[in-house]
Amino acid sequence: MVSVLPLLFLHAGLATLVASQRSFGIDYAHDCFLKDGKPFRYISGSIHYSRVPPYYWKDRLLKMKMAGLDAIQTYVPWNFHEPEPGVYTFSGDRDLEHFLELADETGLLVILRAGPYICAEWDMGGLPAWLLEKESIALRTSDSDYMAAVERWMGVLLPKMKPHLYHNGGPIIMVQVENEYGSYFACDFDYLRSLQNLFRHHLGDEVVLFTTDGAVKNFLRCGTLQGLYATVDFGPGGNVTAAFLNQRHSEPKGPLVNSEFYTGWLDHWGHGHATIPASLVAKSLSNILAHGANVNMYMFIGGTNFGYWNGANMPYAAQPTSYDYDAPLSEAGDLTEKYFAIREIIGMYKELPKGPIPPTTPKFAYGGVALEKVGTVRDLLNDLSPSGPVESVYPLTFVQLKQYFGFILYRTKLPRNCTKNTTLLTLFDGIHDRAYVSVNGVFQGVLSRRHALKLNITGNAGEYLDLLIENTGRVNYGRYNNDFKGLVSNITLGGEILTDWEMYPLDIDKAVVQGLRNGTGGDISSYKGPSFYTGSFSIPSGIPDLPQDTYIQFPGWTKGQIWINGFNLGRYWPACGPQVTLFVPSNILVSSSPNNITVLELEGSPCGTQQCLVEFVDKPNINSSLYCESNSDKLFSRASGLNLDYV
Repeated sequence: MVSVLPLLFLHAGLATLVASQRSFGIDYAHDCFLKDGKPFRYISGSIHYSRVPPYYWKDRLLKMKMAGLDAIQTYVPWNFHEPEPGVYTFSGDRDLEHFLELADETGLLVILRAGPYICAEWDMGGLPAWLLEKESIALRTSDSDYMAAVERWMGVLLPKMKPHLYHNGGPIIMVQVENEYGSYFACDFDYLRSLQNLFRHHLGDEVVLFTTDGAVKNFLRCGTLQGLYATVDFGPGGNVTAAFLNQRHSEPKGPLVNSEFYTGWLDHWGHGHATIPASLVAKSLSNILAHGANVNMYMFIGGTNFGYWNGANMPYAAQPTSYDYDAPLSEAGDLTEKYFAIREIIGMYKELPKGPIPPTTPKFAYGGVALEKVGTVRDLLNDLSPSGPVESVYPLTFVQLKQYFGFILYRTKLPRNCTKNTTLLTLFDGIHDRAYVSVNGVFQGVLSRRHALKLNITGNAGEYLDLLIENTGRVNYGRYNNDFKGLVSNITLGGEILTDWEMYPLDIDKAVVQGLRNGTGGDISSYKGPSFYTGSFSIPSGIPDLPQDTYIQFPGWTKGQIWINGFNLGRYWPACGPQVTLFVPSNILVSSSPNNITVLELEGSPCGTQQCLVEFVDKPNINSSLYCESNSDKLFSRASGLNLDYV
């Protein structure tokens, strides 16, 4: 043991020496970055570790490396790591440090976007919903309550990141402070200054801190601060020279940087799947590189909004489960035409890495799986909400009930007979976001934010009126990200305000893992309204390399949520589009026992009129032309510089 100690100290000393020789900074005299004292230009791509299964992190990173990238860029979603105040999770799919280590092993530098706000089409832009427990809180400002929560969070996150900074031997070369703050209405420089001081306190003075905003002078006015290097973002097809001139308005000297060069665009339920031609992306990328600029491609792989993590934009429209983004690597990590077009352009400006590119992972069509109805939400209420209801004269919001995602059942009694159609009306668009309405277990229809504010119902005095309310994703961009969910205002029946509510927060994830069983003798023959269906399938034997990735589709189903082996895969809504299939990564499947499927269908299943099944296929369909609710709003346009910063 005595002989080993000197070796340990020698190893530690060498590591310290190596780290001390590493540096990354800005050379303002020569308008470039300096890496280890030498001029450096990075070509980067965005990947969100929260949207890719850890099983596939290495595969996606290696494909990015082989495309010629020097670096990756990733967001840190605060709500992904602090689901409740003071409860922190950094393991499993939230193991950020392992992700950083894999990037380092792959030879990729990291540009870390630490928040606290990230946007990213992620629920509430990454801010935890529990912040809204103080209803008057002013998000993304120097509000004392908000900043106290930010300081606690950053006091956990940033010390974990410090050892991974480049000059400390890790891969992180730059850290972004906030995100596109110039697009936010508050324009609070005290807030940015507080964040700058907070980041410096935890990370030190050596690391490059930066901001990014849309390449518009008005955005850069409120989004930048002396001491934080100002970068811009813009998409293909625009005037590259003009965009960088706007950066020069804030940073007269230093490297040119496009922190978000859009390779595709985001989707919304009820709208078409957004695409950008590979040729246009490649041409604009070449133009950026010809300017000598640094660039990050947003996204290089989009991934998946598993579970309930998708965000939404205003006027309210939620994003789907797929975050494919028409990126160079597909949602499933597949190599695309765009990948090779980008790689070819990069090869014109730098030497590409030698070696094989990891192939597209194989997909397998497991076929149809028969499901059977287990029971309605009403039938299974004791299992779904074991703690029972919270009672209140007037309805409470999700946050007031400390239920941040998913579903809550709101229940009251009809105050009088409604033998004829009687109007149930939400005041002030108070359904956030969809309510599935039943009277004594008989499905009546749907109320939804913006689109369906009233519904005619029938029933008798004293019968239960149930509204199963779904949080379909919090607004992630703009001034309305204080997005309260549930019944956020009163609701009337025939002009009379309904009172005396029972509210059941539903822990569906836990109930699914424990197994759902209908012990109430409910009506199994009715296939309308919120109900659970289950089934199972086995991986075929005798075929090598199974299980493989697959996709699941829902012929004849309407809208709902699906779990496979207890894993919350996400939302499906084939009746609305554009997404029809959901990506099923192979790591959630097992070959040693049957794979269990649980479906919560919210409106109506096909089981009474056609085959009661879901189907595993080997090709995705995220571009259906069937759209719901006559969604004609034009949410964003790439034609306007004002609309190039919604991510």
